Amino acid sequence: MSAELSSATIPPMSESSNSTVSPQAMMSIMRKQRMQDAIFHKITMAFAVSVLLVLVGIIISLVLGAIPALKHFGPGFITTIEWDPVNDQFGALIAIVGTLATAGIALLIAFPVSFGIALFLTEICPVWLRRPLGTAIELLAGVPSIIYGMWGLFVFAPLFADYVQPALKATLGQVPFIGALFSGPAMGIGILTAGVILSVMIIPFISSVMRDVFEIVPAVLKESAYGLGCTRWEVVRKVVLPYTKNGVVGGVMLGLGRALGETMAVTFVIGNANKLSWSLFAAGNSIASVLANEFAEAESPLHVSSLYALALILFIITLIVLSSAKLMLLGMSRKEGVK
Repeated sequence: MSAELSSATIPPMSESSNSTVSPQAMMSIMRKQRMQDAIFHKITMAFAVSVLLVLVGIIISLVLGAIPALKHFGPGFITTIEWDPVNDQFGALIAIVGTLATAGIALLIAFPVSFGIALFLTEICPVWLRRPLGTAIELLAGVPSIIYGMWGLFVFAPLFADYVQPALKATLGQVPFIGALFSGPAMGIGILTAGVILSVMIIPFISSVMRDVFEIVPAVLKESAYGLGCTRWEVVRKVVLPYTKNGVVGGVMLGLGRALGETMAVTFVIGNANKLSWSLFAAGNSIASVLANEFAEAESPLHVSSLYALALILFIITLIVLSSAKLMLLGMSRKEGVK
C-alpha cells in the first residue's frame, strides 16, 4: 500500500529534465554574453573619454582666448602688478598672490580643525552623537557660497574688525619679521578675512573625506595596537594615518581645489582692490574674484583676453598642486617599499 502511495505522489521524471544543453545553445549564450561585455566596455570607455574630451576642450578654449594677451604682454604678464582696464594695461601678480594667500590661510586653518573633527567622530565621539553630528557637518558642505559671502560681509567682518584684528595687531603685529603681516587699519575685509571664510567653507569637505577614510581602517588593526599598550594618539599616528594617507591627502586636495576656485564668498570679503600689500588686513583680489567682477563688463579684446589668461593661470596652479600631491604620495610609497 505504501509503495503504491509513493509511486502515486512522486511524478515520473521527464525526459527533458535529464537532457543537457546542446552545444549550439551554449555557443549562442556565450556569444550573447560576449556581446553584452563588449557593449558595456564601449559605454564605460565612452564615459571616461568624454571627461578627457571636456578637459581638453576647456584647455584649448583657455589657451586660444589667452593668446592675444600673452603675445602682447609676454612673460611679464605674470609679474606685472598694474591692472588698468581704462588704459589696457594688465598684469596677473596681484590676483595670483591673492589666490595663493587666501587658499594658504584657508588650508592652514582648515586642516587641523578637519583632522580633529574626523578623529573625534571616528575614535572618541559617543555612538548616539556620531550620526547627527556627522550629518550636520555634511550639511554645511551644501550651503551655497553666496550665503557664506553674505554672512562673512555682514556678520563676520564687523566682529573681525572690532575684536580679532586689533588683538592680532597688538600681539603678532609687534613681532619682528611677521609683524608686517598684521599691520595696517582693521577694516574687517581683506586677505585674512577671505582666508578665514574659505577655511569655514572647506572644513566640511575635508572632514567628511577624512572621516570616511578613517572608518575603513580594519578594527582588528586598532584593537591589536591597543592590546600592545598604545595610546589613542599612537594608534592614530602609527595605524590609522599610514593606512589612510592616500585618502587624507585626497581630502586635503579636494578642499584646496575648492579654496583656489571659490568665487562669490571671496568676492564679498576680499575687498576687490588691485593693490599689493604685505599686510593681511589690506584689501586685495583673487583670480576668481577678478573674473567674477570684470568678465561681464570687459569691452576691449585685450581685456577679455587678459581675463582668459588669468583663468588659464588658475588652471595651471590647480594642476601643479594636484600633481605635487600625487608625486608626494608616490614618494611616500617608495619609502615604504624600501623599509
